[in-house]
Amino acid sequence: MGVHSAAERVLAGLDPEQRSAVTAPAGPVCILAGAGTGKTRAVTSRIAYRALTGDIAGRHVLAVTFTARAAAEMRSRLTVLGVQGVQARTFHAAALRQVRYFAPRLLAGRAMPELLDSKVRVVTLAAAKVGLRADRAAARDLSAEIEWAKSSLVEPGEYVVAAAKALRETPYEPARVADVFDAYERLKRGNGVIDFEDMLRAAVWGIEEHPDVAEQVRNQYRHFVVDEYQDVNPLQQRLLEAWLGGRDDLTVVGDASQTIYSFTGATSSYLVDFPRLHRGATVVRLVRDYRSTPQVVGLANAVISQARGTEARLRLELHGQRRPGPEPELRIFTDEPAEANAVAARCRALVAGGTPAREIAVLFRTNAQSEAYEKALSEAGVPYVLQGAERFFERPEVRQAMIALRAATRSADAGTPLPAAVVEALTAVGWAPDAPPPGGAARERWEALAALVQLAEEYAAQAEEEPGLTGFTEELARRAAQQHVPTVEGVTLASLHSAKGLEWDAVFLVGLAEGTLPTTYAKTMEQVEEERRLLYVGITRAREWLWLSYATARSPGGRARRPSRFLPQLDRSGGGERAGGGGPARRAERRAERRRPQVVSCRICGATLLAGADRKLGRCPTCPSDIDEELYERLREWRQRVAGAQKVPAYVVFTDATLTALAERKPGRTEELVAIAGIGPRKVGLYGDTVLALVAGATVDEVCPQKTSEN
Repeated sequence: MGVHSAAERVLAGLDPEQRSAVTAPAGPVCILAGAGTGKTRAVTSRIAYRALTGDIAGRHVLAVTFTARAAAEMRSRLTVLGVQGVQARTFHAAALRQVRYFAPRLLAGRAMPELLDSKVRVVTLAAAKVGLRADRAAARDLSAEIEWAKSSLVEPGEYVVAAAKALRETPYEPARVADVFDAYERLKRGNGVIDFEDMLRAAVWGIEEHPDVAEQVRNQYRHFVVDEYQDVNPLQQRLLEAWLGGRDDLTVVGDASQTIYSFTGATSSYLVDFPRLHRGATVVRLVRDYRSTPQVVGLANAVISQARGTEARLRLELHGQRRPGPEPELRIFTDEPAEANAVAARCRALVAGGTPAREIAVLFRTNAQSEAYEKALSEAGVPYVLQGAERFFERPEVRQAMIALRAATRSADAGTPLPAAVVEALTAVGWAPDAPPPGGAARERWEALAALVQLAEEYAAQAEEEPGLTGFTEELARRAAQQHVPTVEGVTLASLHSAKGLEWDAVFLVGLAEGTLPTTYAKTMEQVEEERRLLYVGITRAREWLWLSYATARSPGGRARRPSRFLPQLDRSGGGERAGGGGPARRAERRAERRRPQVVSCRICGATLLAGADRKLGRCPTCPSDIDEELYERLREWRQRVAGAQKVPAYVVFTDATLTALAERKPGRTEELVAIAGIGPRKVGLYGDTVLALVAGATVDEVCPQKTSEN
């Protein structure tokens, strides 16, 4: 195959926007790629097209990703396209390779220091040196703070001011964190070890301070590609700039609406400011979504269209390219156990209907939410796998708490209510009911123990008589045994963060209530907007089938909760008037509220309905139909006559879904007729009396006699 035909083969099948990205001239190129728009195909095709046309040599390309899986995928695609020699690596892998290669030159013949797999052990020692006793959760949070600081190019002496400017919620007083940070750095140096951030810094230092190293690196790598550019942190950007050395053959790919890791130091500012920082840059927007159905894409657009802040400046409106699919379902339940049981039942039905379990995912905001779904799926006989976290009963804090609960059974007061007894026992492991601590890992530990208290409340509510602590510990042991059955393939349980970059045929987004998504810990506008982007990421994981749900209470009879503010389909208009609310602005607001879709519940199971056809029927598609077949046929015949007389398509009179709803619900009064979604005042005026007569038993000839032709 000739060079020209090979290059043309690369372009074959690309959409116009992808082709623009692939054929853009050398220089700074920014590809804004929405979820499912084929960004990997576009960027690998760009590399291949330039290599096959002789514009670049593959061995001079460095493509940087954020996961080893993404790097492997890029290498695989380039091989298929016929391009060899391209280096596709993560930032850390690329830096490690260079530091190892140049270590003898940079370190006067010494080998590269040992690389720490984890900071936690050294951080624990550093905390002890400055008088802090840090358990594993606290050490993880201190490690995360140190990682944020180093990724943000902040030194120990600068930490207090930098943390205040960034509005960091620190696990200890900022000055104490700075002391641990300083002690950590000294311990590392004393032990001759480095961490991952040190390795990136060493790569930067090697290039910036050693002209011979810089020349060799820049001769090797002349063309750069960076994937997921919205997730770059200042240290990684510094390394990228060192690699470039003032050159501008750089292609970046990203989506500001998928910025969900700012707590780690990642910032979308480099993506947002790319055209300003790189004058004359080519900017291409990929907006054709090949992953999800138009229905899923429409909901994703509705959620992100309300975004505010810096990232919203690069918001993309996606256009679904797949065939239409089912409408997303919105379901509301009385409590979280009911929600989990309904999810498990639907998962079982999907698997029975032919959907592979591996193509189903249940996504939640925090890992502490997993227990209810682990239990429900286990009891439903549906295998599952947990992505990016330990199973609930395998978590160290839960195992420790269960030991404490068993110990408490020997001394518990028989008259103490079970939830209070559990709270009392958990204080022995340092848990306090009203004091969620700062720091992600410590907070996750607190939430896991809070989930045990919630389980106690549910267990007590379901018991016929006052349950004791012994019975509850036996119930926990039973659940643990049930959920520890190993599985090879199953429904994926994952947090929204760990679901990034993945996709499934069917996705359940659960727990979409205020206080969970957005979390109560999101206090600033920037933090709330990141929570919105988390929901957007979750929605865009679904290819065909999407379920969104929340429970009005955590446990049976618990305190009521509101739906997430990010859900666009719910009517959240309050009943109260604003002070002085009689002006034009308030009147317009009331008109908008009247136009807003109302919540419609399934008349059989009570779940909230989202899909238009389901709202008309007044029931879930999986709930049993009680249709009157004879009435349905009479309605169809009547509709055909009316449509023929009016010379309009039959659906203009009433859709099939409306006829089905009429034949199922059999309204006897005008009030019952207008309660069916899709039947408004106009159609009641045109057809209301006739339809009610048909429902009451009239024949089609009686309400709509055939005209006889005159000879």
